[in-house]
Amino acid sequence: MGRAIEAVDRLGPQATLDQLAAEMGMSTAHFQRLFSQWAGVSPKRLQQYFTLGHAKRLLQNRFTTLDTAHATGLSGGGRLHDLFLRWEAMSPGDFARGGAGLTIHYGWFDSPFGPALVMGTDRGLCGIGFGAECTEAEAMADLCGRWPNASYVEAPDRLAPWVDAAFGRQQAEVPLFLIGAPFQIKVWEALMRIPSGHVTTYSEIAQAIGTPRAVRAVGTAVGRNPISYLIPCHRALRKSGGLGGYHWGLPVKRALLAYEGARADA
Repeated sequence: MGRAIEAVDRLGPQATLDQLAAEMGMSTAHFQRLFSQWAGVSPKRLQQYFTLGHAKRLLQNRFTTLDTAHATGLSGGGRLHDLFLRWEAMSPGDFARGGAGLTIHYGWFDSPFGPALVMGTDRGLCGIGFGAECTEAEAMADLCGRWPNASYVEAPDRLAPWVDAAFGRQQAEVPLFLIGAPFQIKVWEALMRIPSGHVTTYSEIAQAIGTPRAVRAVGTAVGRNPISYLIPCHRALRKSGGLGGYHWGLPVKRALLAYEGARADA
């Protein structure tokens, strides 16, 4: 259904249900039923969220102060697909060695947001990147460049159960193995406290981790998040309500926010 989300975005709000179904090579009734079962909302409802003003409305109506979210337990209950995530971090020394001695398995998978490159160790997922706005080679070079001294083995079957859980195809725990510098991991942990369908700002993240003046450094750490979607860097916006940047392309960020916003309202 990644192609369906891309079609909803590309054709815009003026597209009819018949046009969307034709784009997917399906009958209108079959497309409506299949899309609604998968996404939890109708195609027309999702169209309403693919607007430039959606991010601003989120910031006005669903802005989450991270300390409040943590105190009220929102970070767990609002997570998409009721995922239960546990995570652990590589030691700073291991990180400094660039992943030396670490074996990372990888594979390409279908996702709601286009082709996804997923990587993991025996301890959990350590990388998710999206290939809708770049080539497979570029996505592979990007993630591998973060841990240049690791060994990489193509083994999608080893990752498939975690991937199915991550993208809502089954209910299961998704362990994460975070590979990053200590400051980056603090930022990523804060991102995991933002509920699905809500957003925050880079300055709020800086405040939440105790470094209110480090907004630019926070933005850099958000952009270096290796586990897209599960560590929801797409939920960080500018104070103005602008989307800001997104490592895997702004169309993917817009799709993520629209998908989560539509499901939350439904």
